[in-house]
Amino acid sequence: MAYVVTDACTDCKYTDCVTQCPVSAFYEDERMVYIHPDVCICCGACAPVCPVNAIFDEGDLADEVRPWAGINAERTRGGDLLQITASRAPLPTAEEKRARLGV
Repeated sequence: MAYVVTDACTDCKYTDCVTQCPVSAFYEDERMVYIHPDVCICCGACAPVCPVNAIFDEGDLADEVRPWAGINAERTRGGDLLQITASRAPLPTAEEKRARLGV
């Protein structure tokens, strides 16, 4: 099992989580970050620092976001994403999305 980034990250891309990961399991595209399940050691350090509550242990995923486990795996194993190891500014749409999510 691994931690999974869900759709709450889409159009936010806060990267507070990335700096907490001891094994550099995060990858990014232009809209969000993903966790590589083969690299994640399930330490859970990333989840509590996510400002939009987008990261969950795979075993704790609600049914409506369960497909994100496969999406994270597919996207990170595909080889077309860049590994991210340092924090960056969130997307310009991040605060609006955070407000919509109510967090």
